[in-house]
Amino acid sequence: MASYYEKVGASTIRDVVDRFYTVVLDDVELKPYFNGVDMARLKRHMVMLLCSVLGGPEVYEGHDLGDAHRGMAITGEHYEKVGRILVTVLREDFGADDGLVEHVATVLGQVRGSIVEVGAAG
Repeated sequence: MASYYEKVGASTIRDVVDRFYTVVLDDVELKPYFNGVDMARLKRHMVMLLCSVLGGPEVYEGHDLGDAHRGMAITGEHYEKVGRILVTVLREDFGADDGLVEHVATVLGQVRGSIVEVGAAG
């Protein structure tokens, strides 16, 4: 059985990541999290991460997700919003099937605790 990565390919994943960050950065609540961030570098890391999550050969070699997000005061509300944006981009902009979307949603749920800061004000 083909992996989700094999079904969509690296080129599509790059396009998904570009569209995802376009939407995220257009959101007034989320944009401040990215002030001063090297977006080209962040996008490369996100492509590697998403490729890995989808079963591709790319190995994510970026920072541990908890370390990368520590001190950013990411709220549960904002984490959920980012997750909804990713799912919407996958489904509506790229026609991802339910299995792929559910897989990504499951992984988002698994890493939530590493990214959301308890007590962060939203």
